[in-house]
Amino acid sequence: MRIEFPGAISHITSRGNARLPIFEDHHDRNRFLSILEEVVKRYNWLCHGYCLMDNHYHMLVETKEGNLSLGMRHLNGVYTQSFNRRHDRVGHVFQGRFKSILVEQGSYLLELCRYVVLNPVRAGMVKHAGRYR
Repeated sequence: MRIEFPGAISHITSRGNARLPIFEDHHDRNRFLSILEEVVKRYNWLCHGYCLMDNHYHMLVETKEGNLSLGMRHLNGVYTQSFNRRHDRVGHVFQGRFKSILVEQGSYLLELCRYVVLNPVRAGMVKHAGRYR
């Protein structure tokens, strides 16, 4: 059971099943971001930051209405259907349920934002975060 309440801020991660890629190309990334935009509007979220890696993603989300699980079911479910249809696949795209960690506002939130956007740098994919699409 997840702890959900209005105003909660969560660091969310979701990894590809068997650590396989969840994004094959820019079309997949753009589709995911379109669905995320829909979810943010529909569930009244604030998205403080995100990073889409090849086989997982990170997000910092504030849920004004304490509805994280509903929004995440929509996000991962609709994206899975889209991804599978486009790539002629069936089954799971994501490895189990998403992970979420409650975050306190303040300096830790700022540090976590840095962590999320610097993920591609630490992975050796780029030298500077600004160069990662």
